Amino acid sequence: MKKQPLTYTGKQYMKFWLPSLIGILLFLVPVKVGDKVTIVLGVFADGLQAMLGDHIPLIATILLLISSIGSLIAYFTNFDWVKNNLFLDSLFNVPIHWVIFRLIGAVFAIFTLGGFGPELIASDLTGGVMLNDLIPVLMVWFLFACLFMPLLLEYGLMDFIGTIVRKIMNPLFRLPGRSSIDALASWMGSGTVGVLLTTQQYESGYYTKREAAVVATNFSIASIAFSLVIAKFLNIDHMFVQYYFTVIVAGIIAAIICPRIPPLSRKKDTYYEKTGKQIDEVVPEGVSSFRFGLEKATEKASNVSNAGMVIKRAILNVFDIWFALIPLVMALGTVALIIAEFTPIFTYLSYPFIPFLELLQIPEASEAAPAMIVGFADMFLPAVIGSGIESELTRFVIGVIAVSQLIYMSEIGVLLLKSKIPISLLELFVIFLQRTIVTLPVAAFMAHFLFF
Repeated sequence: MKKQPLTYTGKQYMKFWLPSLIGILLFLVPVKVGDKVTIVLGVFADGLQAMLGDHIPLIATILLLISSIGSLIAYFTNFDWVKNNLFLDSLFNVPIHWVIFRLIGAVFAIFTLGGFGPELIASDLTGGVMLNDLIPVLMVWFLFACLFMPLLLEYGLMDFIGTIVRKIMNPLFRLPGRSSIDALASWMGSGTVGVLLTTQQYESGYYTKREAAVVATNFSIASIAFSLVIAKFLNIDHMFVQYYFTVIVAGIIAAIICPRIPPLSRKKDTYYEKTGKQIDEVVPEGVSSFRFGLEKATEKASNVSNAGMVIKRAILNVFDIWFALIPLVMALGTVALIIAEFTPIFTYLSYPFIPFLELLQIPEASEAAPAMIVGFADMFLPAVIGSGIESELTRFVIGVIAVSQLIYMSEIGVLLLKSKIPISLLELFVIFLQRTIVTLPVAAFMAHFLFF
């Protein structure tokens, strides 16, 4: 049966267009500030970070202490004022293993901030990186991302774009069209913002378990800004256009191949049990994709009857990230960096890559091999290893791989483990290896072509 177009008022259309346009301007439009390319949201985040300056590590440590103490109180006592308060209960009433992680994160932060305790933890190479470099960025980015993300999610933009590009995303990546927004938000802003988008879409019933896992591990691409930092660190920034083009090509190929092989291919195509399926991107006969997308978007926006509730949920998301995710980042990220910096584990794991690199005719293969595997701990570590390599071709390959691997435990990995997306640590490591193996030949081919 043909679907008759619906008729909406100008006010209803405006309720879709206005918030969505603001969301696009904040999340998806690149702006240049000095020599840095970012998004408007990034300008806000950088401005707040600059204003707070060196106070953020102290603020983060206080938040970690509140998170751990509140979790202990909620777990070991029966205070009604916690359990009867939806806000406090959602923040502090967590299983015992999350309580332990929050305690570990708080202890690590205290050691690092105070400059005492085991050197393995408080070192500038481990806890210092997490508390002074990574967590300040995450805190301010998540603040603005959580506050403004409803502009992308609640007012129909995802439904509009998803319906229009479904014919591309579905056959190519076996994903709904709305996943393109996740990729754009990551590309222009931050991979963590893309993961945050994905988890919220999954919990709202718009992605299946398989789709959420695929999007989170293949579309949370590194931003242009971070890629430029990697390129500069490796001294290949004079070839940034060729470099980022190679990253895009490698990322597309990996996003086509990896979802079609285990473990991602074995994920169930069922929706989050608490919400069920909420998505419909199939265009009825006799209606254009644009028209149907506009109808779905306007219908979605019309359902937002109380902007105050949207704002309250956004604020709750901010505190949930600060009290739940930041401690996990501090705990697991520091442990990952300890393993990378003070043990030979990643060096041993990199041995199989030496013959692979030699087969691809990559100079200084033995020196470059650890860079292929150490990115699982942190995305910046491959660039640290690669910066001492003489061959520009090899540094180019390392730069592409560092950005293309996507899954690193100091940030993206922790986000996924904390989320309700069904994916394990072992699966994340397997997908990390798959992406490395798939993207390495692409990076090598492009490098040989460019440096011929």
